[in-house]
Amino acid sequence: MFIYTTNRNNNGKVSTSLYLAESYRDKGKVKHRLFTNITNWPEELITQLRLVLKGGKVKSKEELAHKQGKAIGAIYVIQEICKSLCICKSLGNDRQGKLALLQIIGRIITQGSRLYIANEWSQEQAIEELLGISNYNEDTLYTNLDWLSDHQSEIEKALYKTRKPGKSGGTIFLYDVSSSYLEGTQNEYAEYGYNRDGKKGKKQIVYGLLCDEKGYPVSIEIFKGNTNDQHTVQNQLLKLRDDFGVEKVVFVCDKGMIKSLQIESIQELQWYYLTSITKPQIKTLMTKEVIQLSMFDDKLNEIEYEGLRYILRRNPYRAEEIGNNREERIQLVLKKISLQNTYLKDHLKASPEVSLKKINGEIKRRKLTEIIIATSSERTIHYSIDPSKEEEQSLLDGCYVMKTNVLQSDETKEILHDRYKDLALVETSFRTLKTGFEEVRPVYVRKEERTNGHVFVCMLSYMVLKHIWDKCRDAGYTLKYIIETLDKIQFVQYKFEGKIMKVLPEELSETQNEILRLLKIKLPREV
Repeated sequence: MFIYTTNRNNNGKVSTSLYLAESYRDKGKVKHRLFTNITNWPEELITQLRLVLKGGKVKSKEELAHKQGKAIGAIYVIQEICKSLCICKSLGNDRQGKLALLQIIGRIITQGSRLYIANEWSQEQAIEELLGISNYNEDTLYTNLDWLSDHQSEIEKALYKTRKPGKSGGTIFLYDVSSSYLEGTQNEYAEYGYNRDGKKGKKQIVYGLLCDEKGYPVSIEIFKGNTNDQHTVQNQLLKLRDDFGVEKVVFVCDKGMIKSLQIESIQELQWYYLTSITKPQIKTLMTKEVIQLSMFDDKLNEIEYEGLRYILRRNPYRAEEIGNNREERIQLVLKKISLQNTYLKDHLKASPEVSLKKINGEIKRRKLTEIIIATSSERTIHYSIDPSKEEEQSLLDGCYVMKTNVLQSDETKEILHDRYKDLALVETSFRTLKTGFEEVRPVYVRKEERTNGHVFVCMLSYMVLKHIWDKCRDAGYTLKYIIETLDKIQFVQYKFEGKIMKVLPEELSETQNEILRLLKIKLPREV
């Protein structure tokens, strides 16, 4: 090892930097590797280090007193991504902004409580070294949720305008609504409502997620658990106009999200919408002979009716999937009938009426009331299948119709179709938010402000995860594996005469190097 000196001339002013360095051979050539910057060390300590090195007492860094340091890889990568996505800039560089960044990092790396993040987890992570914050506890983080709730609107605006420069920003906005059930009943947003998670008897919260055309979140808003999806739309329109200053919008949402009232609001703003229509609405148009079954094809077809464009398509893969699913449901009902008949035969006191009621309940639950008819006679359940009704139901398998007021001169049917399919990006967001790293359910918070802050942290965390996934999806790794692999990178802490040097390992695993290469992030040599 030796002390390497370098001089830099900056506009006539020469600055000198000192590095602790070591020599190594690469393919027979002697090369130098800078170990750590010691420019700011006290002069007497540098002199002492020179004597130690010159005397041969220390020949390699391994001979210095050292120990394994804290985890740094995942934190550093997430922080760099937050910088590139303008999250750091939008949060600000004061203590509250840094605490918010800590909550984002903690939500991605660990899904523990804020008590855990502030204590055991923080002791194992290079928080102070990278974020420059210390002396915080769970109460500090809960208070930071209040700060995030109070500043959510301005952070979202700053984030949008930084990522989407220009007066009007984007044009295409994707919107959808989901919900998360709660185990407790004390959350101030908690109400009984339509439970998408299938958790009967559980209160829930409802939240609407607004994304740009690439699926990156723009804004998230929480509603009471009994809020109808349609009643969440107006707030999003006002945000786009007043908060984000968007001048032209194509509002893309799923069927049932916008009715006449919401369409009227969109048109009053001289904006556009793109949605789909329900199967009964498709049948109504067929009854009116506006569209015919022959118009559904693998390729897109389009008609104009009453000033609106209808874009039609049949997805053959989806049609096969729906047909197979219907047949599976029929077979499940037939199996239930067979089991009930066996039960009635073996239990002479059992009531055939009760068994028939169970079967009819099963038929209704499987949505097969028009296809299967069940009756009872002589202690046996009989059934009949109406093939004409089964064929009638299969006619529209895989068929869907999009409705829009976007002019043909503005967008082609192909582009509009692709934008509607992009709604799957929002569905992916919800899956990640609800079951992935962020786990949006506010398990540890009850007040409205802190629930807002918690869900906002989840949204910002998802932005980071989406960026990672967009860059690494072709590598074949799961998001969980990527984060865990990066989190295994720890710095090594060396000590010389009371002076601490924190250095990252020179050799990383092949997977770690590949992930960093895909993300285009280079780890620093020292902390």
